[in-house]
Formats: sequence, structure tokens, C-alpha cells
Amino acid sequence: MPALIPTPFTAKVTWLGANPDRDAALESRAMTEMSLTFQGYEGESHAGLTRPADSRVRAQYKRGTPIRNTRQLSILSAEDLASIAADMGLDALDPALVGASMVIAGIPDFSHIPPSSRLQDEASGTTLTIDMENRPCHLPAAPIEARHPGFGKAFKRAAVSRRGVTAWVEREGTIRLGATLRLHIPDQPPWPHLEAARRAAR
Repeated sequence: MPALIPTPFTAKVTWLGANPDRDAALESRAMTEMSLTFQGYEGESHAGLTRPADSRVRAQYKRGTPIRNTRQLSILSAEDLASIAADMGLDALDPALVGASMVIAGIPDFSHIPPSSRLQDEASGTTLTIDMENRPCHLPAAPIEARHPGFGKAFKRAAVSRRGVTAWVEREGTIRLGATLRLHIPDQPPWPHLEAARRAAR
């Protein structure tokens, strides 16, 4: 029995970008296509088979511990990005300012698709595995403030539950602007003890 099921939900790739050095600046550089290997996009600061543990996994590892890299890419939806901009009081928000790797349009409530879902390019077969929801942080404040003075600090609050997801490359290939990605989801029900576990951790 297949562990993953194709869904009728598809998305169009509307933006691609990469950041070669996040220590120097968060802003991504727009691209027209992205050639992906099992290490991610070569030259992107989040590429690699491993990464140092950060604050997102501080309950599991000491900061800096080498762990498997499941956040090679940061993917946002155009719909969530538009809602973030509106809540901030902006007409639009350039995805480069938040360090995005990819923006897609067409999948509702994209930031909450199930972990381990796949996004598969229907033309090339290139496949991305979703790790989990990406939590908003303060880092985009500086580039946003430089472009839109007075608005930088508003991003973190406006991006709650809309920051997209992190992902890693399961099948190598090239994804281009305008590509169609199909959503595949795990064929299993939600864990019935999830809320109890969350309450106990708070």
C-alpha cells in the first residue's frame, strides 16, 4: 500500500531565489531556475547534507551540533505572503527580503500542510520533502526596514502561521519559474495524542 497519496492540489512556482551568505545579509537573489541536488541548491547558504543545530531544535540538541539538514529550502505561498504584507500595512512584500528560496501559488493554508508531504514537479519529477512549518523570526526585520522604513518590526507578528515551510531535496532535478508542483501527503491520520503532548510541553 502506498505511504504517500497524490492530491488534486497543485501549485505554480511564482518566484525562486538563493542567498549565498546569510551571515552577510538575509536577502535572497531572484532566479529563473534552480538546479537541485541532494545537498540542495549549490551556493545557497542553507545547502548541505548536514547543518548546525539552531534554536528551532534547542530542546533536542546543543546549538551547533551537526545534524541532518532538513531545511535546505524555505518555501512560502504567494497567498500567505500577500496576507503578511496586508497585515503589515504594505501593498506587497518582496520574498527576497525574507530570505525565501521559493514562492508558490495555489495550495490553501500552505504553511500547515502535513510534515513529510511532497511537492513534485510534474514536468521534471524533481521532488521536495516538507520538514515542518517555518516559524517567523526577527531576522527579516532589517532588510524589510531598509526597503520600507518603519515596517521592519511588524513582520514577525504578521508572519505567525504564514511563514511557509522548510524542505529538503528527495529527488534531484531542476525547478523553473512557472513549474507546476503537485502536493502528495502521507496516508495516515493525525496522531490522536498530539494536543495532549503539546499541552504537556507548554
